[in-house]
Amino acid sequence: MSRGTEILYKGSRITGKHDTPECEPIYLTNAFNVSDLDELDFVYDGGGYAYNRTCNPNRTLLAESMTYLEGGEDTLICNCGMSAITTALQTLVKAGDHILSDRTLYGETIDVISRVLGKFGVEVTYIDFADLDQVRAGIRPNTRVLYTETESNPMMGIVDIAAVAEIAHAHGCRLVVDNTFTTSYMIRPLEQGADVVVSSLTKFVNGHGDTLCGSITGSREFIKEAYEIQQFTGSVADPFSCWTVSRSIRTLDLRMPRHMDNAARLAAALEKDPHVTRVLYPGLASHPQHELASRVFEHGYGGMLSFFVPEDREKINAFMHALRYVRYAMTLGGPRTTIAHPVTSSHYDVPEEERRKMGITFGLIRVSVGLEDPEDLIADFTNALKVFDD
Repeated sequence: MSRGTEILYKGSRITGKHDTPECEPIYLTNAFNVSDLDELDFVYDGGGYAYNRTCNPNRTLLAESMTYLEGGEDTLICNCGMSAITTALQTLVKAGDHILSDRTLYGETIDVISRVLGKFGVEVTYIDFADLDQVRAGIRPNTRVLYTETESNPMMGIVDIAAVAEIAHAHGCRLVVDNTFTTSYMIRPLEQGADVVVSSLTKFVNGHGDTLCGSITGSREFIKEAYEIQQFTGSVADPFSCWTVSRSIRTLDLRMPRHMDNAARLAAALEKDPHVTRVLYPGLASHPQHELASRVFEHGYGGMLSFFVPEDREKINAFMHALRYVRYAMTLGGPRTTIAHPVTSSHYDVPEEERRKMGITFGLIRVSVGLEDPEDLIADFTNALKVFDD
């Protein structure tokens, strides 16, 4: 046999027992071989793997972990949080259907619902889900889905999932909840009555700032329907990303308490700072839904907060430059504290009139609180905020 042929096959098969590694391997392959048509039938019946787009061991392992964490029956793993949201909604609605959505969401979620699904004849209405009377009044005969976040981005609004679920089910609707900010460590929406929970695993669940990934968790029947959509759209997570998230999940319950403790300390310090006009953090007694947050969240109030400073672009820029440790990043949930400016990032293409209805002004700064020493973190913000003295 020639060298050219041999080099294709040498080193391509592992011999000996290799099915019990201490750490799960990364299956970087686009396909799996089968020995004959009988084995192929076995694989197609769910007994193995054939093609990476349809299934991969690393996605299977991560799905098992997320199903456990969210308390569902099954999970679909997607290549990012946005594809998880899109795939879930594509599974639930069709042309002529109506989505009733909380008005304060991550800006690109609004884009998906209004601009993408809207192109295909799906209608949407945005209301304040904190007002249950608005929720009841907003449901139409063609409403199929109610959509919200456990903690809204970036206004830190809290939704009573159980109450909204009861309203949704009374009208034959499904409730979809984004659990990205809070994670299952704080709340499990399915146990509160939600039908589907989506999450950007890119954020706190992964927690290391090195991966894009998303998940959809719900009933087996729903996940089977969503899986069919995913196969056609190709919104699957790659094996390496699944592996990194699976790695990170092992320390989720160790990391989240530090995120939350740091956030609580920073929120309290910012609330006392004379340069800050308002702080939004559910753990503060000043938060309008503090009582609800205390009732529905387990263990604490999360690692996210927002605060307001004067709407002065030059001074906001100076504040960012004055920070010694904290950085600006177009993400959240990592080990280092980062800030974002929603008006020019997550909500940049939301009309100003709509943004202001949400409470999102130019002076709003969103903070993803990391794992630093809390005193160092507080000092960094306190010193940088002094630029507003001038």
